[in-house]
Amino acid sequence: MALRQKRKELYKRSLRVLFSLFLIAAHTVSFAYVWLNYYFQGMAAPFFERGNWLLYAVYALLFIVFLFCFDGLKYGLYRRPNIILSQVLATLGTAFITYLQISLLSLRFVAVLPIVCMVLVNIVVSIVFTFVSDGIIRVLFPAKKMLVICDNYPPDQLLRKMRGRRDKYVPQEVVNVSEGMEVLSEKMLNAESVLIYDVHSEMRNRLIKFCFENDIRAYSTTKISDILIRGAERIHVFDTPLLLYRNIGLTMEQRFFKRLMDIVVSLIMLIIASPFLLISALAIKLYDGGPVFFLQDRCTIGGKVFKIHKFRSMIVDAEKDNTPHPAEDRDPRITPVGRVLRATRLDELPQLIDILMGNMSIVGPRPERVEHVEKYTAEIPEFSYRLKVRGGLTGYAQLYGKYNTSAYDKLQLDLMYIQNYSLLLDIRLILLTVKIMFMKESTEGFDEPKGTPILSAEEENSSEENKEQ
Repeated sequence: MALRQKRKELYKRSLRVLFSLFLIAAHTVSFAYVWLNYYFQGMAAPFFERGNWLLYAVYALLFIVFLFCFDGLKYGLYRRPNIILSQVLATLGTAFITYLQISLLSLRFVAVLPIVCMVLVNIVVSIVFTFVSDGIIRVLFPAKKMLVICDNYPPDQLLRKMRGRRDKYVPQEVVNVSEGMEVLSEKMLNAESVLIYDVHSEMRNRLIKFCFENDIRAYSTTKISDILIRGAERIHVFDTPLLLYRNIGLTMEQRFFKRLMDIVVSLIMLIIASPFLLISALAIKLYDGGPVFFLQDRCTIGGKVFKIHKFRSMIVDAEKDNTPHPAEDRDPRITPVGRVLRATRLDELPQLIDILMGNMSIVGPRPERVEHVEKYTAEIPEFSYRLKVRGGLTGYAQLYGKYNTSAYDKLQLDLMYIQNYSLLLDIRLILLTVKIMFMKESTEGFDEPKGTPILSAEEENSSEENKEQ
């Protein structure tokens, strides 16, 4: 049975690849039609048929790159609205660059209407195709029944999350490792998949090896050491495999190019956003006459303290008692101007100044308040690991976490970024930030307190948006 399920999973991946190729081909054919009928004759120096095929290949390659950056091919993994949004953004990005290419080939700005029509057609194709392909995958590969193995901590919080994705996960039984390996082995052999939740390392190793030996699909929650291991470098100087842990954060070359990108991108964004900065500042000042910015001490690389800049979005004395109060949806302390700034993320724009000054980076762990760093480090000693890089305007934890994700989980996400850093990863995360801006979930406040095993999100985010004096 296990072998048959494994082969079925191989077909699932093949089917996903086939769907992806079909989508790319459909978009490319659409572009080829527009190119040949509306733009080809307007070229300054028309090329032969091979040139057309090269242009089609460039279009397809651009579309693939954008789909990868926006996670637009995760059929059966992400929800349909997520996939559709990713494909729409990939379509727009590809069309924009393609329009510039055509204009360069024509030595003038060409008519934009054919490209716009092509984009609309491709968006419709993406929507229809996503519903069809995702529906086929769900029918052919229904959610697997899952055995959950835990240790000292109950997996209730994770199970609540999984209940939101019943199309993928169907936890059926929870069993504690105290039952013994013999009982666990029998249950695992009869399960379609296994989730190993926060089990101590010795037993977890036995469980993972057992699943590997018996071709059982297995999931496991991560520990800090797991993430550090994934970032290690494999070396083969000897015939004994070794893992090298450099443990220095980014290399000098990575720091140089990351800082160079920060300067270039922040300058360009400041120039582009200057009208919005001016309008936002005037709106805040005219509304109540209070300060336009609020400044707050935050920690960045190496524990350095700097003052972060944000547009004020709350009333002047939002917290007279100097006690953090989490921001809620429809919070009365948020001004009408502030509500617009928050909804559009314009309140974050002044942080481009912090990036230009070198206190922050475009991408990195979110810089925390000094007292929060001290508190979190006391609770989670590894929390200081985040300070190996500059704090960022956007980051791995902001994109893949949620507003109420626990401090420990955010720490793990940030360490995944640090341990696997590359300039291409930064570019991808910047593009994903554009996608996240269209997703409501990232802007939700704290309507109800939600507990976490280590630190609550309320404690973590209490002053992120509302310590405005």
